[in-house]
Amino acid sequence: MKRIVVVGGGAGGLELVAKLSKFAKKREMLEIVLVDKQRTHVWKPLLHEVAAGVIDKNSDGVDYRIHASGHHYEFQQGEMIALDIEARRLTLARLLDDEGNEILPQRDIEYDNLVMALGSVSNDFNTPGVREHSYFLDSLKQAEQFHRALINQFLRLNYVSENQAPLRVSIVGGGATGTELAAQLHHVANLANAYGMTSLSAKRLQLTIIEAGSRILPALPERIAASAKNALQKIGVQVLENTRVIRAEKVGFVTQDEHLIEADLMVWAAGIKAPDAVKEWGFETNKIQQIMVNQQLQSTVDQRIYVLGDCCACLQPDGRWVPPRAQSAHQMANTVYNNILASMTGKPLEAYIYNDYGSLIHLSKYSTVGSLMGNLSNSSMFIEGHMARVVYNSLYSMHQFAVNGYIRGAVGMLSRQVSKFVGSKLKLH
Repeated sequence: MKRIVVVGGGAGGLELVAKLSKFAKKREMLEIVLVDKQRTHVWKPLLHEVAAGVIDKNSDGVDYRIHASGHHYEFQQGEMIALDIEARRLTLARLLDDEGNEILPQRDIEYDNLVMALGSVSNDFNTPGVREHSYFLDSLKQAEQFHRALINQFLRLNYVSENQAPLRVSIVGGGATGTELAAQLHHVANLANAYGMTSLSAKRLQLTIIEAGSRILPALPERIAASAKNALQKIGVQVLENTRVIRAEKVGFVTQDEHLIEADLMVWAAGIKAPDAVKEWGFETNKIQQIMVNQQLQSTVDQRIYVLGDCCACLQPDGRWVPPRAQSAHQMANTVYNNILASMTGKPLEAYIYNDYGSLIHLSKYSTVGSLMGNLSNSSMFIEGHMARVVYNSLYSMHQFAVNGYIRGAVGMLSRQVSKFVGSKLKLH
């Protein structure tokens, strides 16, 4: 029996495991193992909503162990710390509880095929002070840490009188995470007023987005960026473009002209890179540490190792890198699935071709803007408002169907809608 080990249970990794386990259940030809250092999967594009407190991991997350039990694969919780490519063996670190007590010892896991789906982490570009003073939104744990800090600040702000200084939140990075987080924070500040914090509203929130480039959302069409900027400015978010942060201090971010942008909460969401450990495992990498692959998504150092998602450095025929998006991971998962099965039967492997189906930015209840069709037509179709919001929600539905199947996915979606209707709109824990 062939053993497939997938490291990383993000969008692409979990979708791949679901597809492989369905195939393995019918034919009993594969043993599937998923490795992740977290216990719960939350779709990464939703982490800013966890941070803001508008969704709960208990209703919008997938417990890996429960999912593994229902889909007949093995889940190993732990962080990958070593890889022996020749021996086809990886090592997981000891799993410790919050007090430092050992839950599981260091373990070795052997594989026939390995799939690296590690995702990405924020790139602080070695900016002094950022790691010490800023919050990141790379993982569920980090999103929950920010949420606790946010609620604590809300409590403080509600206690002091109306004429005291506002809550200042500065976000470095004008990409999707930064812009969507700013809009959600504005929304939840008003929600808090309805949940007993009567002295609190968005009027007491001072939100600043700091972008080093010439405009926010630089990876998206200019029309989308302009529409998003206009929506943010309408609700009072300050958008600073062409502003580079050179260091972070306890009291705020310092820009290239030595101007201090004071902040009570500081978020770094500028750029991504593959995890630092990748450099130590013998892979060929690009400048942001992504693992180089061939057109079949096999690593350039060993064709038994596939790579997908944000940690994958896949060069397109036009010379551009495949962008680190959820749709890229979804498409890569399909290609890796097909190629693993093809390799078992001696069939030729298929080349991965990235299809850009457009981009959407969801600014809480205020606006949703984006483009559809991507390279399926000569020009993108700009959409906004209700239609854009429906399409945005459908992307998450597609992920749920891929992970849980159509029946379970539909039931889960219905359950979440009921929970949102009868439950609280803001999580205060």
